[in-house]
Amino acid sequence: MSDSSLKNKTVNGIGWSAADAILGQGITFLVGLILARRLTPDEYGLIGICLIFTTILNGIVDSGFSNAIIRKQEADNKDYNTMFITNMVVSIALFILLFFAAPWISTIFKRTELTPLIRAMGSILIINALSITQVTNLTKRIDFKTKTKASLVSAITSGAIGIGMVFSGFGVWALVAQQISKQAFYTFSLWIFNRWWPNFSFSISSFRYMWGFGWKLMLSGLLDNIWKQLYQVVVASCYSPASLGHYTRSREYAQLFSINLTSIVQRVSYPALAEIQDDKERMIAAYRKVIKVTMFVTCVCMISMGAVAEPLLYCLIGPQWHEAATYLPLICLSMSLYPLHAINLNMLQIQGRSDIFLYIEIIKKVIGILPLCIGIFVNIYWMLITSLFTGLIAFFLNSYYTGKKLGYTSWMQLKDIAPDYLVAFLMAIAVYFFKFLPLSNWIILPLQVVVGAAVMFIICETTKLSEYIEIKQIILSTIDKSHRK
Repeated sequence: MSDSSLKNKTVNGIGWSAADAILGQGITFLVGLILARRLTPDEYGLIGICLIFTTILNGIVDSGFSNAIIRKQEADNKDYNTMFITNMVVSIALFILLFFAAPWISTIFKRTELTPLIRAMGSILIINALSITQVTNLTKRIDFKTKTKASLVSAITSGAIGIGMVFSGFGVWALVAQQISKQAFYTFSLWIFNRWWPNFSFSISSFRYMWGFGWKLMLSGLLDNIWKQLYQVVVASCYSPASLGHYTRSREYAQLFSINLTSIVQRVSYPALAEIQDDKERMIAAYRKVIKVTMFVTCVCMISMGAVAEPLLYCLIGPQWHEAATYLPLICLSMSLYPLHAINLNMLQIQGRSDIFLYIEIIKKVIGILPLCIGIFVNIYWMLITSLFTGLIAFFLNSYYTGKKLGYTSWMQLKDIAPDYLVAFLMAIAVYFFKFLPLSNWIILPLQVVVGAAVMFIICETTKLSEYIEIKQIILSTIDKSHRK
């Protein structure tokens, strides 16, 4: 594939993935605001406990097979069928395990109402397994238009169900229904729009190939998921479900930009870069551009969100979530590095080094014991501060091996992203002190947004920051094409 063809395909994919994030996630975000004003932090904490287990088990269901197929140059129907059957068998087995473990989990957290909640949420494992092959098939073809349509259908329908139930007095079950229906409608829509149907043929050779590549990624992902959920386990067990509710809500808002943006870039860049994996020079140039553009948007969004945390959460979900506003700035700062972690690890997968991927994940988890201990013996706030430093160490680990493989070292990456952090912190300083004005939060927040945006545009236009110019050109080109149509 030529450079121009690859670029057009990638930009188109990013456009549809961005539409998915902005529209699909935007609808889910708005629904979440309505639900958060009607429900308590304690109720959100109960769902947070359920999600600890469904998130971990969902990582096992895929078994790393989707990445194996995306990386494979000539994936055929037997590969997809083998993956589909494997996903379904694993998901049913894990659902049964979770169903019978639910009372034991309820006893650990001393909340008997968790048993039916966990059993209901466990159905997501099977529903999700039905969608994995469809998603992989679309991702392999860089067809994000179909995925976006399915995402919009699921966001709208599940949102309507959740809002209807919360106003009808169903309480925490409104959140359960929203979570299940969102995955169900997404899966159903994928099957309708994509039209890939299994013939239930199972290939041993295909399974061996996918398992040989995927098991290390599965184990790496499992370690990562368990580690991420351990923070929630510490908060829920050492403090309270209400504290977990505050913690999870602050993380959700931070993830709106960091993880969602990175997910957009990863979904598109992984298959695109996999196509040029044998052309080292092209891949390094593309890889560097991906990091610079992604980090610019992430830094600006995350650091500025942390600076306006208090008025933002007060206006969005009310004063009962004040504790979440104290966590949000630290979480935003920590998660601003997330794209660097993810993109560096992405490159290891493209190079086929799932063994190094697993090795790095194990080392990072050992280092990550420190923040957990701080959370257990000190408090949540200091746990988040400590995680900032361990996150920086994790970046050097992630980038060290990709630096050796490709010649794009940790220090080169830091040099590339330093201007992004400078712009972001100048924005944050410009808007932070507005919160001390004797004005309503409804006035302060718009002022902060306008001033922050003005500072960013002035700095970037004056310095002609390359990543800003790249984004500007993509936006103007997209607008120009839409006008021509």
